[in-house]
Amino acid sequence: MKALVYNGPCDVVVKTMPDAKIERPTDVLVKITATNICGSDLHMYEGRTNMESGRILGHENLGEVIEIGKAVDRVKVGDMVCLPFNIGCGFCENCERSLSGYCLTANPGAAGAAYGFAGMGPYSGGQAEFLRVPYADYNCLVLPPDAKEKENDYVMLSDIFPTGYHATELAGVKPGDTVVIYGAGPVGLMAAYSAVIKGASQVMVVDMHKDRLKLAEKLGAIGIDDSEGGAVGKIMELTDGQGADRGCECVGYQCCGKHGHEVPNLTMNNLVETVKATGTIGVVGVFIPEDPGAKDALAKKGQLAFDFGKFWFKGQKIGTGQANVKAYNRKLANLIHADKAKPSLIVSHELPLEQAPEAYRHFDKRDDGWTKVVLKP
Repeated sequence: MKALVYNGPCDVVVKTMPDAKIERPTDVLVKITATNICGSDLHMYEGRTNMESGRILGHENLGEVIEIGKAVDRVKVGDMVCLPFNIGCGFCENCERSLSGYCLTANPGAAGAAYGFAGMGPYSGGQAEFLRVPYADYNCLVLPPDAKEKENDYVMLSDIFPTGYHATELAGVKPGDTVVIYGAGPVGLMAAYSAVIKGASQVMVVDMHKDRLKLAEKLGAIGIDDSEGGAVGKIMELTDGQGADRGCECVGYQCCGKHGHEVPNLTMNNLVETVKATGTIGVVGVFIPEDPGAKDALAKKGQLAFDFGKFWFKGQKIGTGQANVKAYNRKLANLIHADKAKPSLIVSHELPLEQAPEAYRHFDKRDDGWTKVVLKP
């Protein structure tokens, strides 16, 4: 099968790999019809993780079931399914608590597994023609009859739509709240969209890329350009000096300041500054235990110079961690099916798998207009 393979930093190539196949009775085999490039893929692409060379990337996957294992009961050949990026077993303590992102079975010795992801198990990614799906009855979201018609919407259920929604859940967003979101990448845009869906009275999105801010405004948010560093003052002005009720961090450890240099603690400390006293912060941007490629000494050890004193004094709360996709994807699929949500609004490019290396280069450089890429094997 054709697949996108990671060779090393900024070096990915489409090549022929052994076909994915059923390995256990609880597996299914999926023919991939849509697979996205995610911002988290860029951490690996840039060599900022311990991703091994020779592995297939891709954790945002959708396709058609073409073969099922002997122990699979619910999922049928011909079903169109979206696969959460989390791989869960369905029966461990965490999966039973709807914490599928922290499965204790799928990646022995760690909490959490995923497709084509550094440190999250041996599973191949879905930027390929075929994908093996373990524990398939649990992990497959069987899609409604309009799955092919709305494929670019439903594929967002694999990660970014639930992850953006998760940010608003961690932050406790309720109808009428004011919300500030740092980052207008795909996840930040989906957090803004989720806040709008939840009935927030005001949603502010901070970024330095004008094309992404325009998309945020298209989704019903106020775009705030921080390219000159004035976002904190603007947010305080828009909230009458109080700060927002809720805040979301959707950038992660590679966030940059106005001069384009990495400032790992920037968004976290700006959230403390711009969320009101007793407000809540949700963090879904990726922060990792160690980052050997960082220039900042603390960041190398996965640490931040965090304004904890101000955070404590303001009585703020914080929730963190990757999204447990299965906790949200079925309800969000219902919104898509009912034409109440259209997350494909942020898709900028739909390309064949063969063009994936070029797409990675553009997406990694944050070139204008490259906001979300869907690959079609």
